[in-house]
Amino acid sequence: MARKWKVLIADDEAIIREGIRGSVPWEQIGLEVAGEAEDGEEALELAVAHEVHILLVDLSMPIMNGLTLIGHIRAQLPGCKIIIITGHDEFAYAHEAIKLEVDDYILKPVNPAGLAEVLERVVKKLEETTVNEELLVMASRQIEKNFSLLRERFCLEWMKGELSEEEINVQLAFLRMPDVAPDMLGVIRWPEQSNGKAFLSEKDRQLLLFAIENIVEEFLQAFTCVHFRDEVGLIVLLIWGSTDELLFERIESAVASYLKIAVVASYLPNRDGMAAIPMLYAEAKASVNRESRLSPFVRRTKEIIAERYNDQSLSLESVANELKVSTVYLSRLFKQEASTSFIGLLTQTRMKQAIRLLAETDLTIQEVAERTGYESQHYFSTSFKKMVGLPPNQYRKQLQ
Repeated sequence: MARKWKVLIADDEAIIREGIRGSVPWEQIGLEVAGEAEDGEEALELAVAHEVHILLVDLSMPIMNGLTLIGHIRAQLPGCKIIIITGHDEFAYAHEAIKLEVDDYILKPVNPAGLAEVLERVVKKLEETTVNEELLVMASRQIEKNFSLLRERFCLEWMKGELSEEEINVQLAFLRMPDVAPDMLGVIRWPEQSNGKAFLSEKDRQLLLFAIENIVEEFLQAFTCVHFRDEVGLIVLLIWGSTDELLFERIESAVASYLKIAVVASYLPNRDGMAAIPMLYAEAKASVNRESRLSPFVRRTKEIIAERYNDQSLSLESVANELKVSTVYLSRLFKQEASTSFIGLLTQTRMKQAIRLLAETDLTIQEVAERTGYESQHYFSTSFKKMVGLPPNQYRKQLQ
């Protein structure tokens, strides 16, 4: 069914209004007369009430003249098409109306054929505008629907280093991302086999990746963060804002705690602007890939340390027994692949957790020691000072 466009006739002379109404084949053109007004004030009230599409307006009207009326209509009904009715002696006045972007004009006395022709042109403009607006709305809905996909495609191109800085800035604005370079780039990899379990189905793999992303979002909700997956399924993070290494430790701990799997991650600060992002991505990707190539014994040992660092009885011997290998073999293999000793990584992990607890909780030093796997406060304080440079109580005071 064809749309009917509403018209308002505004002229202080009744005979002109009647003449216009009776001389135009309204229905044939796709129009209907919504009302008539004899002054500008009445015309404004009717136009807004009926949300008219076309206003036929005489410039010389009482109470509110045509120019003032047009100004109000432009503000309140910006899509309304305006046709002015003017006499030859008012043409200079009509010139002022043109500055208000009227759509057409007709001269008095009104010629019916000429008026119909002008109205047909305006109807054509309305139809074209409406079609274009509908197309824009449809396009906008499609963009919103596929917004995350568009972001992902852009980010993948960005990581390849194939975009100029100008192209990056345009896409950042379009995709509602910050217009400055990210402060941090991270890459997270979930090795296909973890904790001795192999997840062979694609459904299981996708569910775990989705769960990891949810945990990441939860921990980074205070920051502006965009995450996506690259071509091989690595989770890539772009983070805006000043972050703390402890935050990333907590993400990995949460993944291990809730999902019972261990992830390999690399987080790199960005100090060199937009151009550095592809290089940081390549570096972080290489780092997690190296880590993922660890032998099953070393990877499982690292997982055990991450999961059970607070166990006072955790030792190289207990892990070797659990993995059914000799202590000497595991020690040599671990040092070769992890570039540190078992006790070195265990101490480092415990100290990172201790620093977090000292900074984020009111636990006593004794309680922090117990929660990080130390039998005594004295031994914990000695180890802490050796690694951090200050005893734990002084470190906490310094933070405060």
